[in-house]
Amino acid sequence: MYTLVSLYQASSPEEEKHLTVLIHLADSDLPWLKETIAHISRLFSPQILAGQLLLIHAPPDVYPAVDGTRNEANSGGFYSKQNVDHAFLMSFATNLSTYFLLIEDNVFCSPNFFTQIYSQVTAMKFQQWVILEFSDIGFLGKLFHSRDLPLLAHFLLLFHQEKPLDKLILHFRTLMVQEKSILCRPFLFYYRMSHPRFDDTPKAISGPKNNPYGPDNPPAAVFTDMTVSNVHFPWEAYTLDESYFWTHDVNVGDHLTVILNRPTNLRKVQVMTGSIMDGKYALGKGQVELGYDPEGMPQYCATFVVLGHLVEGQLSQEIFLKSMGHQVNCVRLVVKARQDGGLMIRHIYLWEEKVKKENLIRDGINH
Repeated sequence: MYTLVSLYQASSPEEEKHLTVLIHLADSDLPWLKETIAHISRLFSPQILAGQLLLIHAPPDVYPAVDGTRNEANSGGFYSKQNVDHAFLMSFATNLSTYFLLIEDNVFCSPNFFTQIYSQVTAMKFQQWVILEFSDIGFLGKLFHSRDLPLLAHFLLLFHQEKPLDKLILHFRTLMVQEKSILCRPFLFYYRMSHPRFDDTPKAISGPKNNPYGPDNPPAAVFTDMTVSNVHFPWEAYTLDESYFWTHDVNVGDHLTVILNRPTNLRKVQVMTGSIMDGKYALGKGQVELGYDPEGMPQYCATFVVLGHLVEGQLSQEIFLKSMGHQVNCVRLVVKARQDGGLMIRHIYLWEEKVKKENLIRDGINH
C-alpha cells in the first residue's frame, strides 16, 4: 500500500495516462488476499476501472517443488518463491507496455519519476541497453524492454533455486551482453526502512538492522541551530525508525549536524526531507557536507567538503572518492535559501565502508 500511495502521489494525471501498474499478490494466505484486494479496490477504484491498475495471483499449486536437499541459506524456498513470483509477474506484463519497471513493497517513489525515466530513455534511444538502474539497491528500480521479459521469465524459472533475484538479474544482463551496470542518477526509488520480511507466515515488522542493504548509522550526537519544538527533536532525524525532526522558518546557513563518536569510513549518505506521501515540507535548497578534523569541547569539525546538493529535498549519494569518505567525523545538512513554513527532515542515513574479513585476519596476524 505504501508503494501504491507513493507511486500515484508522485505522478501527475498526464503521467498516469502512460502507466499501467501490475501487482502480483503472491501471498498464499486467502483471508489476507481477499482483504488486500478489497482494500486496494476501495482506495484505487478509478485506476482499476480505467485499466491502469491490474492485480494477479498465482495459486500455490503452480509453483515448482523446492529441492529439500539444498542448503536453505544458499538457495531453498526463499529464493525459489521470490524468483517464481517475479517470473509470473514478468510473463503477464509482456504485452502491457514497451518498457517494464520493477519496484517492490514499501517503496518511496520520487516525484515525477515517470518523466525522469522517459527523459533518460529518450536520451539513450541510439544506445543499446538491457537494464537501466534507477536505484542502487537490489532489484529495485530496474527498467527493462518488455520484449526481453519472456526470456527473463524463462531464465528465472530455470534457475529459481540457484540465486536470489537480484543476482539472477545481474547474470541475465551479462548474458544479454551488457557487461556493466548503467546507473541513472539521481536515484528515483528508495525503501522505507521498516518493512515486512519476505515470508508466507505473518511476522512482526523487522527493522533495518535485519535488512542487509540497510544503513548503519554509527553512534553519534546531533546538533542544530534550527528551531526545536518539544514534539520532534533533532536526533529523531538520525534514528532507524519512522520518526523525524520537525522545524520551521529556516534561514540561509542553518544546519543540522551529525557528529560521529569516532572517525568513520563512509561509502554512502542518504538525506530525505519532506512528507513521504506528498513531498510537502521538503527543503527547497540545501546541501550535504562531510566534516573532518574534530576539535573543541563539545566537539565540532574544523573543515567541511560538499558531498552534494539536495534535489527535490532528497540526496542519495555514494562516495566514490575513497579519500572523501575516509575518517569522516561529521555529516552536515545546510540550508542554502530562506524557507518559510514547516520543514521535515525525515532521515539521515549513513552506510559504513565494511572492512573485509581477510584484512582483519591479516591485521590480526601482523599485530
